[in-house]
Amino acid sequence: MTGAAETKTVLAVDTSTPIVVAGVAAVTDGQVRELALGRAENARGHAEVLTSLILTALADADVGRDDLDAVVVGCGPGPFTGLRVGIATAAGFGDALGLPVYGVCSLDAIAVQSFSTAPDLHDLLVVTDARRREVYYARYVDGARIDGPGVSAPADLQTALADNRIDRVAGSPTHAEPFGEVIAGTEAPDAVGLVSVALPGIVSGEMPEPLEPLYLRRPDAVERAPGRRL
Repeated sequence: MTGAAETKTVLAVDTSTPIVVAGVAAVTDGQVRELALGRAENARGHAEVLTSLILTALADADVGRDDLDAVVVGCGPGPFTGLRVGIATAAGFGDALGLPVYGVCSLDAIAVQSFSTAPDLHDLLVVTDARRREVYYARYVDGARIDGPGVSAPADLQTALADNRIDRVAGSPTHAEPFGEVIAGTEAPDAVGLVSVALPGIVSGEMPEPLEPLYLRRPDAVERAPGRRL
């Protein structure tokens, strides 16, 4: 007689975009199922809303902190302050509860969502806001990333992609629309997308690599040069 399949419960958070995300997913037999998802648009107040979203997601999923088996966090690319909040919060939960914390590329998580939404999709571009009139981007063919993550001015990226086939675009609608037809609902990663990217490690129980934020450029705030007047 075969025993019941083991289910792992995973907390997933992402602060790589203006939409702060916290959700809970269950992993059973290599399949990921969403239990709860909270989103709040707050471009510069990630720290104020993230913990509240996490607690609400746990309550909505009827999951206690001691029921969690792992944490997944989107490591960007994204702005310095936002990523720092998400990664520090995820690391804090993992440390306090003795859980592994898996860092994933946030653009990869959006790509997973996109391919599950459009099963006929072949060539996908994911684009999010990088501020400074630039975008973060990555390109995928049949679910595999073949370019990026990178940061570019939109015009330069359009030139670079001029000879490439792009079926659909995912990510921030305002920034993605110039590149083609946008897949709705992909402005930010969701719990299933984030957990799916980390799935091999979660299923195998492999210890995660140290968390490494994908800034892709220097932070906006830099140390003042010695002797320079304010």
